[in-house]
Amino acid sequence: MPISASIGRRRTALAFVAAATLFGTMALPGVAQAHGHGWNKPKTEDLQLLAINDLHGNLEPPAGSSGTVKEIDATGATVSTPAGGVEYLATALRQARQGHPNTVTVAAGDLVGASPLVSALFHDEPTVEAMNKLGLDVTSVGNHEFDEGKTELLRLQNGGCHPTDGCYVKGRKFKGADFEYLAANVTNEKTGKPILDPYWIKNVHGVKVGFIGATLEGTPNIVTAEGVKGLKFGDEVETINKYAAELKRRGVNSIVALIHEGGLPASQVYNYDCGAAGAGISGPIVDIAKNLDPAIGAIVTGHTHNAYSCAIPDPNGVPRSVTSAASFGRLFTEINLKLDKRTGAIVRPSVTAANHIVRRTVDKAPDMTDLIAYYSKLAAPIAGRAVGFIAGDINGRGSGDLEKPLGDVIADAQLAGLAPAEKGGAQVAFMNPGGIRSDLVFKASGSEGDGVVTYGEAFTVQPFTNMMQVKTLTGAQLIQLLQQQVSGLNEAAPKILQSSKGLTYTLDMNKTGAARVLVDSVKLNGAAIDPTAGYRVAANEFLAGGGDGFPAFAAGTDKLVGASDLDLFTAYLTANSTAAAPLAAPAQDRIKIIGVGQDVD
Repeated sequence: MPISASIGRRRTALAFVAAATLFGTMALPGVAQAHGHGWNKPKTEDLQLLAINDLHGNLEPPAGSSGTVKEIDATGATVSTPAGGVEYLATALRQARQGHPNTVTVAAGDLVGASPLVSALFHDEPTVEAMNKLGLDVTSVGNHEFDEGKTELLRLQNGGCHPTDGCYVKGRKFKGADFEYLAANVTNEKTGKPILDPYWIKNVHGVKVGFIGATLEGTPNIVTAEGVKGLKFGDEVETINKYAAELKRRGVNSIVALIHEGGLPASQVYNYDCGAAGAGISGPIVDIAKNLDPAIGAIVTGHTHNAYSCAIPDPNGVPRSVTSAASFGRLFTEINLKLDKRTGAIVRPSVTAANHIVRRTVDKAPDMTDLIAYYSKLAAPIAGRAVGFIAGDINGRGSGDLEKPLGDVIADAQLAGLAPAEKGGAQVAFMNPGGIRSDLVFKASGSEGDGVVTYGEAFTVQPFTNMMQVKTLTGAQLIQLLQQQVSGLNEAAPKILQSSKGLTYTLDMNKTGAARVLVDSVKLNGAAIDPTAGYRVAANEFLAGGGDGFPAFAAGTDKLVGASDLDLFTAYLTANSTAAAPLAAPAQDRIKIIGVGQDVD
């Protein structure tokens, strides 16, 4: 099995292991403990881990509520604190390393993809360069690392100019990532072999430490078919345990899992403690953590964009650290621990873990400022063009509501662009909530002026530039589509589609599964849905192909391909807003909600 030491351009770094604080002197089998009066205690090595996840190319500070973190202030009140931006993240990480001669920086996937324009315009090369500068050592892949397919992911790792766009500046060739991408459970369908190294071994003063990286098994359900073509995504537990056994055979007794899958903590406060038994967290990571090999000393996670530092019992019932640093570079996790130099194991009672806010009150890192300025200058002719005007904030990603104001605007834009008969004759349009990547903020940074929406800001909201499709669904299929928001793959974590004006219905979240959609309440332009009639339905190509757990879309017929979602969005803003008559946030009156729903995307 290849290890990073065999790749000349990749840095040699220190390794780490992390776990949540245990009670008393509990330890995993094989973990050495003190004996007698302490004269024969094993020698240990201090180790620090700094972890991030789900950066999504947010080099500049994220706008609006997507760029804040909830914390409890000195008075006990919950407040939103501005956070994030790679200039501040780099400074925070560099400060955290001070006084720690042994430190390693890791990530749990989605560093790129769904990125703002300053990174996405250059196929996320700026983000990889930023991660090189701030000293990232190793990361798992996430689902968004496959947005442009396997070949592009390998280019980000190994370097080289983009196959179609080429090099962006004459004489300047992209060098690729200095850090390791790991993809244990992503294999070539034909060969069965991982497309990247499954693990990474580091020797820390004689102690071998292994890092296993994996993404969620359900990646094909949330990435376009083209992005995962020819790839197979294996079960997280089965795959990680397989490579943990292999590492142990190689004499590696300290193992860390980097998993792009996560949980849903009971609180949105950034430093929420889930409790000693992990009772305060739910979601896929709980069962994964409970079934991973006890030799795995710590689990760093991502994907759900939540913040937590939890202790979830391993198969032996011993609590084990499971952490996530939210998203967009707003937080980082610091984990400090000791390694037993005699056994090569983690001294688990020594472990402490905490999330820290990346506050914008620290000095900016000059090298990151220069990098952002370099790419911003290249992007400026496109990014700075005004495309519309808003009367106030229109929240999307930062909205906690099931029906999001910006979701309504996007769906209306899609309907407006595709309603003409020659454009598809759409009668209703749907937008997936996970595809809304930011907010439209009235008082944005920069010099364009309050209320002005630039192309760059619109791109940050709709960065995928998916092509739109219009299909015919029967009324029965349309009802089934609405039911799939809260049933099947989406029952535990509902994905509420954002619908265009004219479609109204009631969701009763006190019920379960498909029954949450009150069928008699579904109306289009005031008329009840006819189960046997045909309706022209618009959606982006990802949703139209059945993505995000909506197979009813894939059953549609008479497909017509239209413009991109971004083009329709910017055209709508231009046509429906002026400086004198800016666009206001819609009323959010299309879905009547009964009970409390979990907003997850």
